Amino acid sequence: MRIAIIDTSMTRAAIISDGLREAGLDDLVLIDPTGPLVRQIETAKPEVVLINLENPSRDQLEDYFAMSRALARPIAMFVDQSDAEATGAAIDAGVSAYVVDGLSKRRVKPVIDLAIRRFQAFSRLQRELDEAKNALAERATIDKAKAILMKRRQIDEPAAYALLRGQAMRTNRRISDIAEAIVTSEALMGDME
Repeated sequence: MRIAIIDTSMTRAAIISDGLREAGLDDLVLIDPTGPLVRQIETAKPEVVLINLENPSRDQLEDYFAMSRALARPIAMFVDQSDAEATGAAIDAGVSAYVVDGLSKRRVKPVIDLAIRRFQAFSRLQRELDEAKNALAERATIDKAKAILMKRRQIDEPAAYALLRGQAMRTNRRISDIAEAIVTSEALMGDME
């Protein structure tokens, strides 16, 4: 597993690197915190990003939180000091593990493991949410298409659904695709009337 380490202190970066190597993780990339972070991380292609900030200012935290939103990777962040607002902002930004005053060699590996698990769980929940939203949107489109067919053909709901399903089977397309075409067609025809 490749791990990108971002730290403004070379001494702390060495502690982190030692802890990771002792835990059997040696594919490490040090990222220059003064350079373009997102580009460096995209070039390094790490599976996990580990950030250590001694006493970050509000602006520094915002920059790192913006970066974490742009990256689709587990991020573990160590800070020496924090407050409830910064902790909440870290969670909202997608930081998978936010550890205050807890940097030590023996804790680095468990925190990375936690960050990976939380990131995977969050990603799974996000996928499930997206699938549910898509299913609801498709259901709404199918209902609109059935209403259009019921009105135009003077048929009941089961007959309208049977028409949609039959057309989908004949054309080897999804019912929602057929429904979308009917709704779009109706909108175009309505604009012409």
